[in-house]
Amino acid sequence: MSRAYFITGATGFVGGHVAEACKARGIAVRTIARATSDTSLLEHLGATILRGDLADPELLQPALDGAEVVVHCAAKVGDWGPVEDYRAVNVDALRTLLEACKDKPLLRFVHLSSLGVYAARHHHGTDETEPLPNQHMDGYTQTKVESERLALDYHQKHGVPVVVLRPGFIYGPRDRTVLGKLVESLRKQEMPYIGGGAGAMNTIYVGNLIDAIFLAIDNPNAVGQVYNLTDGESVSKRQFIDAIADGANVARPSRSVPLWLARTVGWFMERRARRRGAAEAPRLTQARLKFLGLNLGFSIDKARTQLGYQPRVHFADGIKQTMAWYRKDA
Repeated sequence: MSRAYFITGATGFVGGHVAEACKARGIAVRTIARATSDTSLLEHLGATILRGDLADPELLQPALDGAEVVVHCAAKVGDWGPVEDYRAVNVDALRTLLEACKDKPLLRFVHLSSLGVYAARHHHGTDETEPLPNQHMDGYTQTKVESERLALDYHQKHGVPVVVLRPGFIYGPRDRTVLGKLVESLRKQEMPYIGGGAGAMNTIYVGNLIDAIFLAIDNPNAVGQVYNLTDGESVSKRQFIDAIADGANVARPSRSVPLWLARTVGWFMERRARRRGAAEAPRLTQARLKFLGLNLGFSIDKARTQLGYQPRVHFADGIKQTMAWYRKDA
């Protein structure tokens, strides 16, 4: 019988790259996709696509039957909106999936989390021993902490072979969620450097993340473990922003705002928006301030040592490929 992996969120940025990597390895792909989702890439790859909702337990049974690995990429992302909306996707749907996996002879359940689960402060080499806060500033990071704990709980209580991966900011070709918004902000001159842009980013090229996923699948010692993942090199906010601006042929930011001032302005913007019940996030939120202003340096020593993770693609090459795709296809 041929190998088969069940990939959630396969119509998305990361999930689509996982599906491509499976195809290259001769692994059959199964997924669940909504009726409105663009499945053209998956159809080209010959994936088995069940139409419906991931939260439907009746769909999960045929999707999981015979699958030896689950790669859970599906998530509601963002930095605005009721936490309940994020919890419905990131926690409740995950619980339904884990319940369906309890009695399956899985080799691995790879749960994609985020480095956003750590406290919103400066990080200089933070590793996986750092305790996670119980309360976060936005629905996404709050529910990513909850989903991690839920997945690991199912490993401890029910033997689901969970491994948790915490990638940083994922970039690469076919990112249709974040990259376009960053370019638009730069085009409108709405994105200043914060604190001079000296703080570290926590970037990871999507190809490096795919390598880490397969390392976690192949290494039996990864079960029950959590791993930080980045490109493993120092990339400043200024380097990151300038590379996107140059790649999109738009002007680099023309001003820099001190971190303390950005914090004050962001707090007032966010408070006013919440009072008005705004459906859209203001231009600056505390979550965006974390992304643009805080030093986000994390250790990936555990992934290097235990998984043999060695990022193949350097930031300069990865962002070049990303922006080439953006100019051509976005």
